Parts: sequence; C-alpha cells; structure tokens
Amino acid sequence: MEIAFILSLEHPTLPKAEIIAVLKAVNISFTIKKDFAGLLILEIPQTFLETLITAGKRLSLTHEIFQIIINTDNSHLMMEIEEIDWNNIILNDYAVRVKKMGLKSDVNTLELEKEIGGLIKDKLGSRAKINLENPDKFLRTVLINNSAIMGLRIIKISKKHFFEKKPHKRPFFYPGSMSPKLARCMVNLTRIKSNDRLLDPFCGTGGILIEAGIIGARVVGSDIDPKMVKGTIENLKHCEINDYEIFEADARKLKLAYQVDGIATDPPYGISASTRGSDSSELYEEALYSFEHLIKDEGLMCLATPHTMDIQNILEGTKFEIIEQYHIRMHKSLTRVISVLKKNNLETN
Repeated sequence: MEIAFILSLEHPTLPKAEIIAVLKAVNISFTIKKDFAGLLILEIPQTFLETLITAGKRLSLTHEIFQIIINTDNSHLMMEIEEIDWNNIILNDYAVRVKKMGLKSDVNTLELEKEIGGLIKDKLGSRAKINLENPDKFLRTVLINNSAIMGLRIIKISKKHFFEKKPHKRPFFYPGSMSPKLARCMVNLTRIKSNDRLLDPFCGTGGILIEAGIIGARVVGSDIDPKMVKGTIENLKHCEINDYEIFEADARKLKLAYQVDGIATDPPYGISASTRGSDSSELYEEALYSFEHLIKDEGLMCLATPHTMDIQNILEGTKFEIIEQYHIRMHKSLTRVISVLKKNNLETN
C-alpha cells in the first residue's frame, strides 16, 4: 500500500527524519516512493497498517497520514475517480477535502471538492451522505506540482497537545524551555519504543520527559539543580505521567543500576547556575564520557547544542559518533543543532 504523509513545513528535513525514525522504532518496513516538499509517499506492506496507525500518532511534525487510492496527474484525476467502485470504499457518510501544495495553481479547491463529492455521490446513489463535521470516511486530495494524489485519511495528528503543554502553561516554568513539538521530535529520533527507558540527564523542567512519557516510555531524569528536579516531578504529575525516576545528580558523574534504551537531552548553554559555573564545552565532554556507560550499545542519543559549539570536537575521544544532524534557526543570534549519536564500540588507538 502507498501511504502519504502531509508534513509540517517548519523545517525542510526534520519531519521526514522523524517519520523514518518512528517507523524503524516499531520495525515497519518501507520504501520511499516520492519525496516532495511537504509530502512524503512511502510504500508500506498492508500487514503494517494497524501498527502504523498506532505509531503515527507519535509524530509531531506531520499533519496528516492517508492511504492512497489514486496517484495520477491533475488532468486524469476525475477520470480515475469515475472508474473506482466507491461502494467498496464508502459504506456510510464521507467528506472530500482538497489541498494545494508546491507550485501555485489556478485550481479552486472548493469547486473541486464539490465536483469530486458530486461525482462520488452519483456513483453511490441514494445512500450517499456527505458529512463535513464527523465523516466515517475522509477523502483527502493533494495537488502538488502536476500530481494529484487522493486517498483515505487514516490519521489526523492533533496539535491540541502541543498547544496546551507549552512550557509557560505547565505548573513549573523556567525561561528557555524547549517547545513540546521539538521535544517530541527529539524523543522520536532516538527510536525508542513503548516501555523503553529514556534518560534526560539535564531534565530542566521536564519537557523532553513529558513527551517521552506520553508515547509510553519509562522516563528517567536528573538535574544538578534541586529546584529543577522538584519542578520536573510537578510537571510530570500534571501531565499524568507516573512511571518516572527523577533525582538530583551531576550528569558528569551520573550512575544508574541499569542501562537505558535512549537518551534525549538539551543541556544548558554558557556559564550559568544550571552548569554550576562550568564551561558548556567542558561540561558536555565530561558528561558524554559518563553517558557511554549509561546507554545500551544499540541505543541512540539525541543531543541539542548551540551552533557556536563544535560538537565534533567534543565527541573526539568518546565512543559517540554523529549519524544524523539538523540545524534549526531559533532567532537571529542562535541556531540550535540537533545531533543523533550512536555508540561505536570499536576500540580506538
């Protein structure tokens, strides 16, 4: 089956990377068929449909997922709609929505929706009912470049959570906290599964741990500042996340009685109270040596750093290597670098 993902345009490459990471986390095999700006089409075996529906809800940088029925060019869309036996697809009511993407088009989407809806209604006969509020089947058509792609929506990813859980809306707030969307994306890039353990050794106000907990991970967090530890616990409880271990600790000396499946963290930048006077580069380097022993050999770490920091230089001498990297412009003076690291267990001279 062909599956289309309507992507957020907040970043050119992160939405696709997040999708691939989540599919790999739950062992869904796939082939990339088309990679448009804002639309990704994958070939996925039909047997993975239910797994995809569950896993797809984890995504933060995808708007919608639909199973493709028609994949043609603009000029042949109506002809192909005419040829389909809609009685086998629409059993109750339905809605039709058209979205234009990519190059500008003269197509009037409202008129095209009416035209498609009317054609399907004629095919279904008297039992056809259009329901624009809560349809049994939602038919999505995307016009992108010269392509017309139509299918049944299987997931609409709600952005309500990402709005309601913004840092300033939580019980404990501290300036500079990461947005829920980016925190969720970082968690997903570690490819953790439900019931895996995810560690944030610089947990701050708990934003990353909240997102990990919501997708079903067991969360482990530490911070050198007791105020942050207390605040993280308060925020986790507020979000009804109960499977957690949160404690005060220096990330450079962190010890656990077990190894975690993944690490996602946004360490403090510069010299501040949260680093206890340590220079950030020195803090990162010492912490990475500690993390080598905390994460399983197959586990991944997602690390946020400022663009002013030479992460490659900091990694020298550690067992970690960069396998993916993304740059996010935050404002005029700061670009955040998101690096996905894996542990290389080959001995170096």
